[in-house]
Amino acid sequence: MSQTITLYVDGACKGNPGLGGWGAYIITESAEHKICGGEAETTNNRMELTAAIEGVLFCPMDAKLIIWTDSNYVKQGITEWIHGWKKKNWKDVKNPDLWKKLDAVCQGREIEWNWIKGHAGHAGNEMADQLANQGAEETAAQLKNGNAVETKKKAESDWLLNDPFGLDASDDEEESSEDEIYDAESTGAAGDAPINTWAEDALDEAVPADASRIPAKQASNAPIHPAVVITPATLDLQGPRQLILDTETTGFYFQDSDRIIEVGAIEMINRKLTGSSIHIYINPQKPVGESENIHGISDDFLKDKPLYAEIAEALYEYLKGAEIIAHNATFDMNFLNMEFTRAGFGALSNVCKVTDTLSMAKAKHPGQKNSLDALVRRYEIPQRDRTFHGALLDAEILSDVYLAMTGGQVSFDIDALTHSESAQGNASRQAVQIELPAIMPSEEELAEHENWVKQFEEKHGTPCLFAK
Repeated sequence: MSQTITLYVDGACKGNPGLGGWGAYIITESAEHKICGGEAETTNNRMELTAAIEGVLFCPMDAKLIIWTDSNYVKQGITEWIHGWKKKNWKDVKNPDLWKKLDAVCQGREIEWNWIKGHAGHAGNEMADQLANQGAEETAAQLKNGNAVETKKKAESDWLLNDPFGLDASDDEEESSEDEIYDAESTGAAGDAPINTWAEDALDEAVPADASRIPAKQASNAPIHPAVVITPATLDLQGPRQLILDTETTGFYFQDSDRIIEVGAIEMINRKLTGSSIHIYINPQKPVGESENIHGISDDFLKDKPLYAEIAEALYEYLKGAEIIAHNATFDMNFLNMEFTRAGFGALSNVCKVTDTLSMAKAKHPGQKNSLDALVRRYEIPQRDRTFHGALLDAEILSDVYLAMTGGQVSFDIDALTHSESAQGNASRQAVQIELPAIMPSEEELAEHENWVKQFEEKHGTPCLFAK
């Protein structure tokens, strides 16, 4: 690769359909480029697609492209749905001309597609939005001066259209109807769009950014930032979720602008680890300073990691509703509450129960050291290399400590031995008769036992409890 180029692409539409524009903010290793255009009669989806096409075409073939879009429609369409569309020969797909062109211009290139929350203050996304609106304004001026061309002809030749409210994009469940759900052309004006067809972008514009703003159906399908590593569960368990969590930060004081740089959490249900976890590194936009001596995470390592605002939604959706278990939980929750509030989601503690294992340890072992390392030694938990603290590693260790402090692993489920006693299915416990095998010692083992008992009595001068 000769170079890496970052692109922010966006579209805007004054009415949907209506006058629209597209913009691409392109950052190379040596310069910044701003391109835009527009169309007299278009839709938001078409503008979003055109911005991506024109941005890619602007860049040399041998460059690696990192593309950021606030359109789920574009990001998921080009990375996921397009394969099914091709198999169906583009049947029932809206805007097939632009999708085919985007697919063609991406061939032979190395491209990393990313979603970013729109209108959240990110400089690159805001610039792309400004360019898209500029494209629409310039197109309007051309129309006013009589320089317009036929809009239908321009649309057929892949000129782009954009929607400033993101109403062309929405969450979807069936591949066969992505365009019907995501394209707001069928819904009329923004205010007419039914809520279950809104895009993430529309939600950002139309409702406050709080825990209840996204329906459960949409939240489950929300796009995940590529830097957010979520491991799926390997055990299908039912019950309240507990998340053993740890964070790493630039310092100790959330009030003094210290920031989170790493979050790790593992899921537990019914005292069993499900295998599900989440792990994220975050760019704090400030030097990590002396805290690097604790966690070993450098400024250079974090410089290409996402900002908290970019991963906040995925993290919030994973954590909310669960019981958060943390060691010195006040520290972690203060930072998480601060970061989520900055990102517009409100305090995490409002939607999660919190359990502090440090407080538990102090009550259980008063007057003793109760650091995580001290508890590991006290409960004889297998040692791990903790030269540096790591959020996910500490969460894994804390899960062992929590289980040990609260009674160890779970016992056998006696409910599995019950059966139905009535036609209505009411179950009751039954006496279980189990004949345990008796394993008798050999003559040699008996002789060794008697010899050991004799030695014990001679040494201590008292009868041994284990004598026959």
